[in-house]
Amino acid sequence: MTFSLVVRDGERFGIVASSSSPAVAARVAHLRPGVGAATSQNITDPTLGTSLLEELADHGDAERALAGVTGAARNAKSIAYRQLTVVGRSGPGFAYSGSHTLGTYASATAEGAVAGGNMLCGEHIPGVLLDAYSAATGELEERLVIALRAAVAAGGEEGPVHSAGLAVVADVDWRVTDLRVDWADDPVDRLAELLAVWLPQRDDYVRRGLDPAAAPSYGVPGDR
Repeated sequence: MTFSLVVRDGERFGIVASSSSPAVAARVAHLRPGVGAATSQNITDPTLGTSLLEELADHGDAERALAGVTGAARNAKSIAYRQLTVVGRSGPGFAYSGSHTLGTYASATAEGAVAGGNMLCGEHIPGVLLDAYSAATGELEERLVIALRAAVAAGGEEGPVHSAGLAVVADVDWRVTDLRVDWADDPVDRLAELLAVWLPQRDDYVRRGLDPAAAPSYGVPGDR
C-alpha cells in the first residue's frame, strides 16, 4: 500500500513516498525543522507521526522516540496495525512494523536514513530506496525522486501506485518543498515533472517569506 524513504541531509530532512491509495503524502509524511522526520503508514494513523516528532523534540533520540510511541499504553490496541519510520538529528534511522502490517513488508536502515514499505512486490524494495538514494547526486529533492523511481523500476508495490509526494524541511519554519500528486496513473513521473518546475524557484520562495521587500519578482504581469 505504501513505500517511503526518510532521510537527514545535513540540517535538512526529507521524505518521499508513493502508494496505491490517494494522497499518500498528506497522510504519512511528518517533518519538523531542526528536529527530524517520520512516517506513519499501513492503515495510517497520522497522530503517530506527530507523536514521534514530539518525542524527538523532547530528547532527540530516534530509537527512544520509536520505543516510546510503539510502547505507549494509548496505542496498545492498534499499534500492531501500524508501520513507522523515524530519523533524528543524529544516528541511524529506525523502523517498526506491527504484526498486522499488510502483505509483504520490510524496512532498511542506514546512518541518517530509513526506508519502509508494505504490500510490496518483494522485501528488497527498502534496500533499493536506500541504495539508489546513496548513489544519486544533486539536490536532496532530486536524490529522493531518483530513489523513488528506482523502487518503482524494481517492482514497487504488488499493484500500480496512484499517488506520490515529496517534502523537505530546512532552516525555516515551513516545508521548503512540499509536492504532491494525489491521484494519477503515473504519479512518480508526475512528481518528477513537478520537481523540475519547482526546484529552480524554491529558494526564491524562501526569500519571499523571509524578506519580501528584497525578494525577486514573480515575473508575472503586474508584479514588481
